[in-house]
Amino acid sequence: MTDLTRLTLAQARDGLKAKEFTSVELTQAHVDAVARAKSLNAYIVETPEKALDMAKASDAKLAKGEGGALEGLPLGIKDLYCTEGVQTTAASHILEGFIPQYESTVTSNLWRDGAVMLGKLNLDEFAMGSSNETSYFGPVVSPWRRKNSDAKIVPGGSSGGSSAAVAAHLCLGATATDTGGSIRQPAAFTGTVGIKPTYGRCSRWGIVAFASSLDQAGPIARTVRDAAIMLRSMAGHDVKDTTSVDAPVPDYEQAIGASVKGKVIGIPREYRLDGMSPEIAALWDQGVAWLKAAGAEIREISLPHTKHALPAYYIVAPAEASSNLARYDGIRYGLRKTGKDIVDLYEKTRAEGFGKEVRRRIMIGTYVLSAGYYDAYYLRAQKIRTLIKRDFDLAYESGVDAILTPATPSPAFAQGEKGSADPVEMYLNDVFTVTVNMAGLPGLVVPAGLSSDGLPLGLQLIGRPFEEETLFSLGEAIEQAAPKIVLPEPWWG
Repeated sequence: MTDLTRLTLAQARDGLKAKEFTSVELTQAHVDAVARAKSLNAYIVETPEKALDMAKASDAKLAKGEGGALEGLPLGIKDLYCTEGVQTTAASHILEGFIPQYESTVTSNLWRDGAVMLGKLNLDEFAMGSSNETSYFGPVVSPWRRKNSDAKIVPGGSSGGSSAAVAAHLCLGATATDTGGSIRQPAAFTGTVGIKPTYGRCSRWGIVAFASSLDQAGPIARTVRDAAIMLRSMAGHDVKDTTSVDAPVPDYEQAIGASVKGKVIGIPREYRLDGMSPEIAALWDQGVAWLKAAGAEIREISLPHTKHALPAYYIVAPAEASSNLARYDGIRYGLRKTGKDIVDLYEKTRAEGFGKEVRRRIMIGTYVLSAGYYDAYYLRAQKIRTLIKRDFDLAYESGVDAILTPATPSPAFAQGEKGSADPVEMYLNDVFTVTVNMAGLPGLVVPAGLSSDGLPLGLQLIGRPFEEETLFSLGEAIEQAAPKIVLPEPWWG
């Protein structure tokens, strides 16, 4: 039998329906693959028994000709999603041992459609990071290597466990979250496909909050089709989330293969940064050529407030984080350190429970919200956010259907190479992605080539609100034109 972990999600779905193999066989193959790949540290919690029980239930449904859209398909779940009866930590010591008594809406939707849970995937602590080096449970290692080097490469962040697991064939697809690029940047770093949907397209209920006005759930998968299949199940209105949009969920898979002829693609001049890697610039030009060859019209556009997006984001996001993380105090759940009084208990619990990067962002957020600084920083950042959104609105009003940009300013880097002396060096990885979150737009990253040292590079498509279908059709056009990115033979076990 072919290695079942090498199938795409769509191929596995079709194989199950054709009775070429069972869900138990498919799930066992992935359970075994996860067991062999512990050196990647992609999973915080593995749930093999639960997975096989779910697979048996799926096989029973499939035998009757029943089953949902994801029936019997094994997935990995980012450990930011609450899962009933299974530890959920947000990769933080402060939540170690926390077992929710409820299920997030997105994972409930996946189980409703028959998906199988292999376990909980590693991430940057509370989703704060761009390399998956801030996890309390240790960094995730990318399955990729530079040519002629054994240096451990980062899988991107914060959804590094999700991107590494999908790239290394440790699940057919994975849930992820994106606050400033945490789906798209890891996808670009690992040669996978990631989509951050429009804000409100997926419920945030039951997902541990980082920055509530920016966070959005989405999938990481190996192909554009797989991402479309997953998003259809993940998306939908939820009365428990007041920011969730009450609108029908399209069958996104129908957009795969749709003609892109006549689509107008905007190329923002502000994204051509000084000092941009020649490889990234060349890849962007190649993406333009591919879409033009597919029949799209290319138009240069201006997004003048782009240069302010990164500093504004790193005011808004920490401000919301400082508020959201105030609930972790050692009283109701999670870690508790004893103190001589209630204030001492708070201080000791939070000092030990939160990692360095989380503490940094809480302090930044508290500072910009404090009396005397609120107007100077937070209020001004919100005004800039409005201007960034207006830039996109004007571009779309002019007839642009989607915008093509690079996904990252460089290929993936090695562990410890960035941010150790200056955290801003790490924050610059989000320069092409944060605008999408600030404006609440959908963004799709598709693998488009390899760097000179053999690491994946991705292109980003930014769409109109709730027009993910356009992104899927354009993304598939790039996927068909781009050279196929194939992970070398496994080195990890």
